[in-house]
Amino acid sequence: MADAQKYALITGATSGIGLELAKLFAQDHYNLVIVARSEEELASTASQLSQQYGVQVETIAKDLFQREAPFEVYEEVKAKGIQIAALVNDAGQGQYGKFTETDIYRELDIIQLNIAAYVVLTKLYLKEMVARNEGKILQVSSIGGELPGPLQSVYHGTKAFITSFTEAIRAENKDSNVAITALLPGVTDTDFFDKADMEDSKLVQEGSKADPAKVAKDGYEALLANKDKIISGFKNKAQVAMSNLMPDDMVAANMLKQGEPVHKEEK
Repeated sequence: MADAQKYALITGATSGIGLELAKLFAQDHYNLVIVARSEEELASTASQLSQQYGVQVETIAKDLFQREAPFEVYEEVKAKGIQIAALVNDAGQGQYGKFTETDIYRELDIIQLNIAAYVVLTKLYLKEMVARNEGKILQVSSIGGELPGPLQSVYHGTKAFITSFTEAIRAENKDSNVAITALLPGVTDTDFFDKADMEDSKLVQEGSKADPAKVAKDGYEALLANKDKIISGFKNKAQVAMSNLMPDDMVAANMLKQGEPVHKEEK
């Protein structure tokens, strides 16, 4: 049983995988610091979690598209006198479409959110954890990082960065008592596809979506077991294993087929 003063900091904690991870930490008696953009969603999530699990829930409303936001999160947590025992970087977004046609400013925001916010929070908290010789970091990446993603080129690129970065810092700190794990979900039933304007994609229309609670459980158990990374779901494991045996251009061509809009000929 975790000590009542243990806190987990979770970004993107008001929905999807982030919310399910928050529930798992709360169930294990971690108090929470949850970070998201909407004050309203944070307040309702905080009251749901504290009532259900009897833990303290602090909220920080920050737009992690902003470069200074992750630094501000760190300073606000410090100002509250809270020590973070577990960090979960979950907030992430994508954008659907051909790279020549998508909005570069939206893509720069996505790179800021999916890469820079992870790197800043990881650096600040990893230094503290290594100094104390204890702590846990879970990076929510994606099987997208293992596969090229036509029509989601920037998103898949950001996730390749996160998986590679996580494996590197894990190796650097292997002699410390800090667990560092990457969680690689596939297509999951969250609002990601709506935000990415991707609802028409074959992947979404015709594929099956994983339950975020199941994905979160896989990631949480892998973190507790201090595994380097976990691909959630048998089908996703099989897809990544197959892609490792195929030439990259063939993998990319397959992914393009899967990613195309269902009603392409009508548009």
